[in-house]
Amino acid sequence: MVSNEFLSSEIVAHGAYVCVRDAGVADVRRAGAGLVALAERLGLHNEFTPGHGPERESFALLRRRAATPGDIADDGVLQADWIVHVVSRRADAVAELCGEAAKALSPAARVRVLGGVVQPRNYTSAAMNNWAYARQVVQQPGGVMPNAFLVPMSKTAEWWRKDWMERHTYFLPRYDDDGRMVNEGHALATEAGIPHLLRRTYRHPASPAGDGDYDFLTYFECDDAHVATFHQVCAALRDLKRNPEWRFVREGPTWHGRRAPSWEALFAPPAP
Repeated sequence: MVSNEFLSSEIVAHGAYVCVRDAGVADVRRAGAGLVALAERLGLHNEFTPGHGPERESFALLRRRAATPGDIADDGVLQADWIVHVVSRRADAVAELCGEAAKALSPAARVRVLGGVVQPRNYTSAAMNNWAYARQVVQQPGGVMPNAFLVPMSKTAEWWRKDWMERHTYFLPRYDDDGRMVNEGHALATEAGIPHLLRRTYRHPASPAGDGDYDFLTYFECDDAHVATFHQVCAALRDLKRNPEWRFVREGPTWHGRRAPSWEALFAPPAP
């Protein structure tokens, strides 16, 4: 068996999603009024207007639009009314914002914190980088790409028993002995989204994650015209004939929100 020790364990950044559900007993808006000021004191910039601060030192505010359940039941995500995102190279900055958010918002809200790390890409060759990541859309202002999707997921125990070389094969197309493509694999299944969907993934520091945690926190942004593209890519990934990898995937809820420029905007009446 090929050892997994060759995979990088370096941590580039730390990220978290603070999922907030109104408990109906106090004013959530007032309870969390100081969170943006705290984020700014920590040196984080607002992702609603990207490009105004160091990379991976930012926060975002998201308001619920819809959510659908997945294989893994998780009311903390499924029923979240708002989500606060934070990412930093400094683990203490992420921990402080998440801790202060949980303390400030209780008992006005139920809080579920999902955390992970950014690590170097282990399976990406120069060609794959040029094909997938060099063409990928970068983060745009919130008014340009207002839609946000959070999709936490885990892989099965069977997946984690595979060595890294075998796992790698599921990301690429597979061919029979005559050179005919048998299935597309993960990469080709997601091709339609490359130029239209911002994608961000946090991994759990341990593989697999423990009970109650997810192996991966996947997140997407897009404009209104490409919400259908997001669902198209999800459907392609879930099609086992096209992408056998999904046999080993268990998804949490898919949460759809809208990016907000400020804490106050999270509570404004939705636009018609």
